[in-house]
Amino acid sequence: MSPAPGTRRRSVADGFTFAVPGDPGLPTGGYGYGRRIALELTELGLRVTPLRLPEGFPFPDAAAIAEAGRLLAEVPAGETVLVDGLALGVLPEAAAAVARRGRLVALVHHPLAHETGHSAETAARLAASERAALAHADAVVATGPGTARSLAAEYGVAPGRITLAPPGTDPAPPAIPSDDGPVRLLAVGSLIPRKGHDDLIAALAGLADLDWRLDIVGSATLDRGHAATLAQRIEASGLADRIRLTGAIPAEAVAARYRAADLFVLASRYEGWGMAYTEALAHGLPVVGTGEAVMAEAVRQAAVLVPAGDRPALAAALRGLLADPDARRARSAAAQAAARLLPTWRETALAVARVIGRPT
Repeated sequence: MSPAPGTRRRSVADGFTFAVPGDPGLPTGGYGYGRRIALELTELGLRVTPLRLPEGFPFPDAAAIAEAGRLLAEVPAGETVLVDGLALGVLPEAAAAVARRGRLVALVHHPLAHETGHSAETAARLAASERAALAHADAVVATGPGTARSLAAEYGVAPGRITLAPPGTDPAPPAIPSDDGPVRLLAVGSLIPRKGHDDLIAALAGLADLDWRLDIVGSATLDRGHAATLAQRIEASGLADRIRLTGAIPAEAVAARYRAADLFVLASRYEGWGMAYTEALAHGLPVVGTGEAVMAEAVRQAAVLVPAGDRPALAAALRGLLADPDARRARSAAAQAAARLLPTWRETALAVARVIGRPT
C-alpha cells in the first residue's frame, strides 16, 4: 500500500507510532507485551511514539470509533503505525485511512472472535470486521503460532505478511518448594471466561482430601459479572478458606507469587501464546495446562496437558502432582531445562523491528 503523493516512507531509524486502546498500564498479558516491546525497541534505538486510543475496545461506541479515527488521522503522513489488534479489528475504515497515508502494521494476540463467551452473532460480526481491517495491513505481527495459523486460514492474511514474534521471558530465580504445609498452587490470568478458572475451581472441589491452597492472580474488572460468579462458586464449593482471588497486583508481587508457589495451573480454553505458562516455566515450576492454550513448544515439552474444559482430567492431573512430591520435583527439573529454550524479550523485539523496517 502506497503512501500519499509527495510523502515518503520513514526508515526504521525514524521509528514508528504505536497505537493502543485505553490504559497501556493495564495488568494483562497483551498490554504487558506492548509495554515491554516498546521498552526494548527504544533501547535498540528506535523512536516509539505512543498513541493512546479511547477505551471500550473491542466494543467501542460511535464516539470512541470517531475519536480513534481522528487520532490516527493526525499521525504524520508516511509514518509506520503499529496498531494493537484489540482496536484495529473493529476499525476497518480507520485502517484503510492509515494504510493510504503511510504503512500499517497490525499486532494481533488472538482474533477477537476467539474470545470465549461471545454469541455466534457477535463472533461473526467481529470476525468480519477484523478480516476487513487486516486486509489493509502491510504486515501483521502475530504473538503465537496458533494466531498466525488462524490469520492465514480464517482471515485471508497471506502467510508472507505474517511475522511470528512470541512474548519473551526474563531469567528468573527458581521457586523455592515448601517442605511442609499445604501445596501452594498458583494461577495467573484475568477473571474472564477464557481463562477457565471455573474449570479449575470445579476440579479442585473434588480434591478436598489433599492439603493445598490456591491463589488466582488477575484483574477482576474486565468482566465483573464473571468475577462475581467465580467468587460465588468458591463459596458454594466450601473452598473459601483454600482459594483466594487476589485481583490485579503489581508486577513485583506477581513475581513473588511465582517464587513462592509449588505448582502452576491454568485451565485456559484458548491462548495466543500463554505468557503465564512461560513465566511459570522460567521460575522452574511444575505446570498443568491445557493443550488448546499452551502454544510454546518448550512448555508443551515440560507441562502436564489436559483437554480444555475436561474437569475430570484436570482433577486427575492435579491429584497426581499434589500427592507426589517426587513427581513435582521431576516436573520442576524438566521446567528448568525447558526454560532455556524460551525466547528473550530482545529476540522478540528484534523480530518486531524487522517488520517495522521491512520495505513494501
